[in-house]
Amino acid sequence: MTINQPERPQRRRACRALALPLLLAGAPLLPLAAQAAAPALERRVKAAFLYKFLGYAEFPPQAFADAATPLTLGVVGAEDMAAELARIATGRMVAGRTIAVRALREQELAQPVHVLFVAGRDEARTARLLRSSPAFLTVTECEGCLQHGSVINFTIVDERVRFDVSLDAAEKKHVKLSSRLLTVANRVQKGAS
Repeated sequence: MTINQPERPQRRRACRALALPLLLAGAPLLPLAAQAAAPALERRVKAAFLYKFLGYAEFPPQAFADAATPLTLGVVGAEDMAAELARIATGRMVAGRTIAVRALREQELAQPVHVLFVAGRDEARTARLLRSSPAFLTVTECEGCLQHGSVINFTIVDERVRFDVSLDAAEKKHVKLSSRLLTVANRVQKGAS
Protein backbone atom coordinates (compact mmCIF):
# COMPACT_ATOMS: atom_id res chain seq x y z
CA MET A 1 0.00 0.00 0.00
CA THR A 2 1.33 3.44 -0.92
CA ILE A 3 0.73 6.40 1.36
CA ASN A 4 0.12 9.70 -0.39
CA GLN A 5 2.65 12.41 0.42
CA PRO A 6 0.14 14.81 2.09
CA GLU A 7 -0.98 12.09 4.54
CA ARG A 8 2.49 11.37 5.95
CA PRO A 9 2.85 14.41 8.26
CA GLN A 10 -0.61 13.77 9.71
CA ARG A 11 0.20 10.11 10.26
CA ARG A 12 3.55 10.96 11.91
CA ARG A 13 1.87 13.48 14.22
CA ALA A 14 -0.78 10.93 15.17
CA CYS A 15 1.90 8.30 15.91
CA ARG A 16 3.89 10.75 18.01
CA ALA A 17 0.76 11.82 19.91
CA LEU A 18 0.04 8.19 20.75
CA ALA A 19 3.66 7.38 21.61
CA LEU A 20 4.26 10.29 23.98
CA PRO A 21 1.98 9.11 26.82
CA LEU A 22 3.32 5.55 26.53
CA LEU A 23 6.95 6.68 26.56
CA LEU A 24 6.47 9.00 29.53
CA ALA A 25 4.86 6.20 31.48
CA GLY A 26 7.61 3.73 30.55
CA ALA A 27 4.92 1.23 29.64
CA PRO A 28 6.15 -2.32 30.29
CA LEU A 29 4.85 -3.44 26.86
CA LEU A 30 7.33 -1.20 25.06
CA PRO A 31 10.63 -2.63 23.83
CA LEU A 32 13.57 -2.00 26.16
CA ALA A 33 15.06 0.61 23.82
CA ALA A 34 11.84 2.65 23.95
CA GLN A 35 11.68 2.35 27.76
CA ALA A 36 15.26 3.63 27.98
CA ALA A 37 14.29 6.63 25.82
CA ALA A 38 11.42 7.63 28.16
CA PRO A 39 13.52 9.73 30.59
CA ALA A 40 15.17 11.55 27.67
CA LEU A 41 11.79 12.31 26.14
CA GLU A 42 10.47 13.52 29.50
CA ARG A 43 13.47 15.88 29.80
CA ARG A 44 12.84 17.25 26.28
CA VAL A 45 9.19 17.90 27.10
CA LYS A 46 10.14 19.67 30.34
CA ALA A 47 12.76 21.74 28.51
CA ALA A 48 10.11 22.88 26.04
CA PHE A 49 7.83 23.83 28.95
CA LEU A 50 10.64 25.81 30.61
CA TYR A 51 11.21 27.77 27.42
CA LYS A 52 7.47 28.44 27.07
CA PHE A 53 7.18 29.60 30.70
CA LEU A 54 9.35 32.61 29.76
CA GLY A 55 6.58 33.99 27.60
CA TYR A 56 4.01 33.72 30.37
CA ALA A 57 6.00 35.29 33.21
CA GLU A 58 6.50 38.98 33.87
CA PHE A 59 9.65 39.70 35.84
CA PRO A 60 10.08 42.80 38.04
CA PRO A 61 12.06 45.71 36.55
CA GLN A 62 14.92 45.15 39.04
CA ALA A 63 15.45 41.70 37.50
CA PHE A 64 17.35 43.32 34.61
CA ALA A 65 20.41 45.56 34.69
CA ASP A 66 19.37 47.21 31.42
CA ALA A 67 17.35 46.68 28.22
CA ALA A 68 20.08 44.44 26.75
CA THR A 69 20.19 42.01 29.70
CA PRO A 70 19.18 38.55 28.48
CA LEU A 71 16.63 36.31 30.15
CA THR A 72 18.74 33.71 31.93
CA LEU A 73 17.70 30.14 32.65
CA GLY A 74 19.77 28.14 35.11
CA VAL A 75 19.58 24.36 35.33
CA VAL A 76 20.91 22.39 38.29
CA GLY A 77 21.34 18.63 38.13
CA ALA A 78 20.40 18.03 34.49
CA GLU A 79 23.06 18.93 31.94
CA ASP A 80 21.04 17.14 29.25
CA MET A 81 18.12 19.49 29.91
CA ALA A 82 20.40 22.53 29.85
CA ALA A 83 21.71 21.39 26.46
CA GLU A 84 18.18 20.87 25.14
CA LEU A 85 17.10 24.29 26.44
CA ALA A 86 20.11 25.92 24.78
CA ARG A 87 19.17 24.19 21.52
CA ILE A 88 15.56 25.42 21.77
CA ALA A 89 16.52 28.99 22.75
CA THR A 90 19.31 29.56 20.21
CA GLY A 91 18.45 32.56 18.07
CA ARG A 92 15.13 33.20 19.80
CA MET A 93 13.94 36.14 21.85
CA VAL A 94 11.24 36.56 24.48
CA ALA A 95 9.86 40.02 25.31
CA GLY A 96 12.61 41.56 23.19
CA ARG A 97 15.39 39.81 25.12
CA THR A 98 17.80 37.12 24.07
CA ILE A 99 17.89 33.94 26.13
CA ALA A 100 20.94 32.57 27.94
CA VAL A 101 21.03 29.05 29.36
CA ARG A 102 23.47 27.95 32.07
CA ALA A 103 24.12 24.51 33.48
CA LEU A 104 24.89 25.27 37.13
CA ARG A 105 26.46 23.28 39.90
CA GLU A 106 24.94 23.52 43.36
CA GLN A 107 27.78 25.82 44.49
CA GLU A 108 26.88 28.32 41.73
CA LEU A 109 23.32 29.06 42.81
CA ALA A 110 24.19 32.58 43.95
CA GLN A 111 24.62 33.53 40.28
CA PRO A 112 21.69 35.65 39.16
CA VAL A 113 19.22 33.82 36.92
CA HIS A 114 15.65 34.65 36.06
CA VAL A 115 14.45 31.05 35.93
CA LEU A 116 16.01 28.22 37.91
CA PHE A 117 15.16 24.58 37.27
CA VAL A 118 16.22 22.18 40.02
CA ALA A 119 16.24 18.60 38.73
CA GLY A 120 15.67 15.60 40.94
CA ARG A 121 13.11 14.16 43.26
CA ASP A 122 14.98 14.60 46.55
CA GLU A 123 12.68 16.99 48.44
CA ALA A 124 15.19 17.91 51.19
CA ARG A 125 17.95 18.70 48.65
CA THR A 126 15.58 20.69 46.45
CA ALA A 127 14.26 22.69 49.43
CA ARG A 128 17.85 23.54 50.45
CA LEU A 129 18.71 24.66 46.91
CA LEU A 130 15.57 26.78 46.64
CA ARG A 131 16.49 28.58 49.87
CA SER A 132 19.95 29.44 48.55
CA SER A 133 18.83 30.75 45.15
CA PRO A 134 17.91 34.36 44.35
CA ALA A 135 16.08 33.24 41.16
CA PHE A 136 12.73 34.86 40.42
CA LEU A 137 10.93 31.90 38.87
CA THR A 138 11.85 28.55 40.39
CA VAL A 139 10.78 25.27 38.80
CA THR A 140 11.14 21.83 40.37
CA GLU A 141 10.06 18.25 39.78
CA CYS A 142 9.63 16.64 43.18
CA GLU A 143 6.60 16.00 45.33
CA GLY A 144 5.96 18.68 47.95
CA CYS A 145 8.27 21.35 46.52
CA LEU A 146 5.57 24.01 46.17
CA GLN A 147 5.55 24.11 49.98
CA HIS A 148 9.29 24.87 49.92
CA GLY A 149 9.02 27.94 47.71
CA SER A 150 8.95 26.52 44.19
CA VAL A 151 6.75 28.60 41.89
CA ILE A 152 6.13 25.78 39.40
CA ASN A 153 6.48 22.05 39.99
CA PHE A 154 6.39 19.44 37.22
CA THR A 155 4.29 16.36 37.84
CA ILE A 156 3.18 13.37 35.79
CA VAL A 157 -0.60 13.10 35.44
CA ASP A 158 -2.25 10.45 33.26
CA GLU A 159 1.16 9.66 31.78
CA ARG A 160 1.75 13.27 30.70
CA VAL A 161 4.06 16.00 31.94
CA ARG A 162 1.92 18.60 33.69
CA PHE A 163 2.70 21.32 36.24
CA ASP A 164 1.34 22.80 39.43
CA VAL A 165 1.72 26.50 40.33
CA SER A 166 2.07 28.31 43.66
CA LEU A 167 0.71 31.85 43.36
CA ASP A 168 2.05 32.66 46.84
CA ALA A 169 5.62 31.75 45.81
CA ALA A 170 5.28 33.79 42.61
CA GLU A 171 4.06 36.78 44.60
CA LYS A 172 6.96 36.51 47.07
CA LYS A 173 9.39 36.48 44.11
CA HIS A 174 7.56 39.42 42.47
CA VAL A 175 6.79 37.40 39.34
CA LYS A 176 3.44 37.83 37.62
CA LEU A 177 2.19 34.73 35.83
CA SER A 178 -0.19 35.03 32.91
CA SER A 179 -3.74 33.80 33.41
CA ARG A 180 -3.21 31.81 30.19
CA LEU A 181 -0.49 29.82 31.95
CA LEU A 182 -2.68 29.29 35.00
CA THR A 183 -5.57 27.92 32.92
CA VAL A 184 -3.41 25.07 31.59
CA ALA A 185 -1.84 24.25 34.95
CA ASN A 186 -2.78 20.96 36.56
CA ARG A 187 -3.33 22.69 39.90
CA VAL A 188 -3.01 26.30 41.08
CA GLN A 189 -2.28 26.74 44.77
CA LYS A 190 -3.14 29.96 46.61
CA GLY A 191 -2.76 30.20 50.37
CA ALA A 192 -2.01 27.30 52.70
CA SER A 193 -3.13 23.95 51.34
